[in-house]
Amino acid sequence: MAKGNEQPGSGTAVAGVAAKGATAPTESSLFQTYARYPISLVKGKGSWLWDDQGNRYLDFMCGLAVTSLGHAPEKVGAKLKAQIDELWHVSNLFQIPGQEKAAALLTANTCADAVFFCNSGAEANEAAIKVARRYQQKVKGEDRYEVITFAQSFHGRTLATLTATGQDKVKEGFLPLPAGFVTVPLHDIPALEAAIGPKTAAIMLEMVQAEGGVYPVEPEFVKHVRKLCDEHGLLMIVDEVQTGMGRTGKLFAHEHYGVEPDVFTVAKGIGSGFPVGAMLGKGFLRDAFTPGSHATTFGGTPLASSVVIATIETMLEDRLPERAAEMGDYLMTSLRNRLAGNSFVKEVRGMGLLVGIECAEPIGDIVLAGQKRGILFVSAGPNVIRLLPNLYVSKEEIDEAVSLVATLIEEYVAAKA
Repeated sequence: MAKGNEQPGSGTAVAGVAAKGATAPTESSLFQTYARYPISLVKGKGSWLWDDQGNRYLDFMCGLAVTSLGHAPEKVGAKLKAQIDELWHVSNLFQIPGQEKAAALLTANTCADAVFFCNSGAEANEAAIKVARRYQQKVKGEDRYEVITFAQSFHGRTLATLTATGQDKVKEGFLPLPAGFVTVPLHDIPALEAAIGPKTAAIMLEMVQAEGGVYPVEPEFVKHVRKLCDEHGLLMIVDEVQTGMGRTGKLFAHEHYGVEPDVFTVAKGIGSGFPVGAMLGKGFLRDAFTPGSHATTFGGTPLASSVVIATIETMLEDRLPERAAEMGDYLMTSLRNRLAGNSFVKEVRGMGLLVGIECAEPIGDIVLAGQKRGILFVSAGPNVIRLLPNLYVSKEEIDEAVSLVATLIEEYVAAKA
């Protein structure tokens, strides 16, 4: 019988597990949802990673803005190891002191008053969508449920968050999509105003469209979004999954814009590699998220909370948002100087240590060439090189990365000539 055709209860071996005496399968037992690079990374420290062949890589990817304190940060590791010897998991039906402390750290250092912990950015954005709808319907008593989002945005891979995402490629094959989402072009104020109607509950946006090409949102547009939300009784939701936790030069990117969202979300950098996310909101939203309205089994466990506490304390003590601002300016200035006059490079842009290099053609081959030279970075759309170093990155490491990336671009252009 061909592999994959076994029926439940047929008496055959479980698919992907070789029967006793059988030849082990060569095909992976994983769903192939990732186009993986042929590199097996086994060790990391600071800005560096090593693969199973002993090759060393300068990491300007950070697991997609996750390992913002560098790999294996000692303080976070010590807190996690200590917690492992005490308690791993209890239900959220009980008080979790570490979760309370983590939430207090977040509310003390942001405009938020309350926190819901979960496990990922998509879950945090799901919580944001749910609290917006429930606030409008259960607290205000209005039949509002639509969330307005923007073209080229990215909000996650669950059915609701991929529908909110302003990129068609993530939606293919998942029809029918949930109702209640409207997407308009970014920075198009007339289109945004026209999209607001009696069913609108919230406007959701990123401060930097990271997956969409590293596009910082224009300050006047952000302020206009806030104004429209106030005028129409809508919630302003800011997706800070990639931009939060110091990445852009502030603890959260919306701080650059002089506005306070009603709801904002975070994941990635808040856990230093441990899976954790959070939805933060203003105090008036407590009336929407009451007992039984939303829940999670694993959100804010003692293990996760210990990591969040250590990550936040480290960022604040070492003033890492300020360092990200300084190093981000240095990185972008160095790139612009090194790449000046290169017609293949259209623009260097970004915010803090979230930097994009827009090129004239797809850059997939440049990413692969970088891996062979010992540097890891990722794309943001087909034509944009995205650089995401950790917040402790040194000027010497930036200089090395700039030299490597510029050389890779120049060699690619020369080979095409």
